Amino acid sequence: MIKTLSIEAPGRVALVEEKLPDVPEGGFLVATTYSGVSAGTELTYVKGTNPYLTSTWDQALGLFTEGTPAVEYPVRGIGYMQVGQVVETRTRAVREGAPVAMCYGHRTAYVADPMKDRFVELPDDLDPLLGIYVAHMGPICANGLLHAAHDLHGSAVRQLGDGVRGRRVVVVGAGVVGLLTACFARSGGAAEVVVVDETPARLTVAEALGMEVMAAGDDPAVELKRRWRHAPNDRGADVVFQCRGQPRALALGLRLLRPQGTLIDLAFYTDGAQEVRLGEEFHHNGLTVRCAQIGRVPRGLSHAWDRERLSYETITLLREHGETLRDHLVTDVVAFTDAPGFLADLAARRRHTIQAVFSNHVEEEGG
Repeated sequence: MIKTLSIEAPGRVALVEEKLPDVPEGGFLVATTYSGVSAGTELTYVKGTNPYLTSTWDQALGLFTEGTPAVEYPVRGIGYMQVGQVVETRTRAVREGAPVAMCYGHRTAYVADPMKDRFVELPDDLDPLLGIYVAHMGPICANGLLHAAHDLHGSAVRQLGDGVRGRRVVVVGAGVVGLLTACFARSGGAAEVVVVDETPARLTVAEALGMEVMAAGDDPAVELKRRWRHAPNDRGADVVFQCRGQPRALALGLRLLRPQGTLIDLAFYTDGAQEVRLGEEFHHNGLTVRCAQIGRVPRGLSHAWDRERLSYETITLLREHGETLRDHLVTDVVAFTDAPGFLADLAARRRHTIQAVFSNHVEEEGG
């Protein structure tokens, strides 16, 4: 039997026991060591605000259909940042004892099929806790950089930093997505990277990662447009990465851009975006908003830039900045047995986190 995190109803989170299937020929068994929390997405199920709870996504049409929920309570298997160790294998695709990054939800073990389940074997020189970013979260952020590169160079993109090298970059939102994206931009050779957020504690983390920061409430668009001059009547950021799921953050991102600039949007707007004033800077400055989600890379780049390559770029970033990210980005390491109470506290705003990780290591409980 294994333990799986289950959201029984809005506000009710529990650990339930489930029976694992036998390891089939060609499969392997992973014992979870770390499971990262994507608070922005996962709390929408705890709060009951996720769009899949009230509508169904039609993959063929690319539309949401209201009225029929695609997901119903209890919700199990959420989470996409798992690191585990292969404890049994019946395939040559992965060796026993290998540390792997995968996406199989908050559970203590998982039986995988290499033909269906994506996994990335982690190198020995990488902190396994940081492996939570390798399979999915890191590629999400790297894909934002890739969209910026495609916007500038089209199919001629050669390196992940092609869209930011030598350019002035703003990242709106200092959560996990924003901070990792800012690190990618800096590693990609951006001339300047400024992180903007409303929360002082998050800006403190961004500063600890070596970023220049500005408070969103101080109208950074005025200050940066005075500072970043490209030509007469041409001021502002070359590219903005919008990483916070609030309409006012998107509106601020548009204000920060230079005319005909591009905003790369990595946010998830669970409540829509009614506050975005598309008749103002968006219209008058001829701006572009590009949604960069991990379900697709820019057109024409899928052969050279698949998710495996984005995972490799993530490993490269973690090798470069791993110690700093571990010290400052990972704010909570929580015993897996304490996961239900932790998520309930986050949803009720009784506590706050940037990156929380559920651990099956007794010595790290409550870290």
